[in-house]
Amino acid sequence: MEDKQRCDWSSNAILNEYHDNEWGKITQNDDYIFELLILENMQAGLNWLTILLKREEFKKAFDNFELKKIISYDENKIDELMNNKGIIRNKLKIKSVISNAKAFKEIQIQFGSFYNYIWTFTNNKQVINNWNSIDEVPAESDLSKTISVDLRKRGFKFVGPVIVYSFLQAIGIIDDHLNKCFCKNKN
Repeated sequence: MEDKQRCDWSSNAILNEYHDNEWGKITQNDDYIFELLILENMQAGLNWLTILLKREEFKKAFDNFELKKIISYDENKIDELMNNKGIIRNKLKIKSVISNAKAFKEIQIQFGSFYNYIWTFTNNKQVINNWNSIDEVPAESDLSKTISVDLRKRGFKFVGPVIVYSFLQAIGIIDDHLNKCFCKNKN
C-alpha cells in the first residue's frame, strides 16, 4: 500500500496504519467510539502521532476504555494515572475521562447508543467534503460547534469545536479524505 496516495497528514507508517484502517471509517461500535473520543480529548494541544504512540498504554491505564470501570474511578485511581509515565498526565484531562464516561453512559441510556445520538446531528447522512489540499480542511465547522455545545450541556469536558471536528472525522461522520486519497468515499 505504500504506493497509494493518502491524505497529506499521513506521513509515516504509524499514521498510515491509522489513516488506512481507522480514520473516517463509520462504526456503530460504541466502545470504539468512546475510545476515539477519549483519545481526541487527550490529544488537545498535542499531535495525533503522540497519542497513537501512547495508545496501548492508554488502553492499559484506562481499563481498555470500559465505561463501567471508568465511571467508578476514584481519587486513588486518578493518583495512579497521574503517576503513569506512559500516558498524558494532565489531571484535568484524566478527570474529563471520568466525567465523559458518565455523560456517554447517560446518552446511551437516552438514545439507545452514542452512535444513534451523534448521527442525529446529520440526519444519519455522512458529510462528504471535497478537498484537494490539507490547507483547505477546516479545524472546525458549524456542525462541530453545534455538537460541542450539546456535549458540554450534557456534562462532557474537552469537547470544543476543534476536538469535536477531529472526532467527527475519526468516526466517519465527516469524510475529509482528500480527493486524491485512495480512501476517499470508501465507507
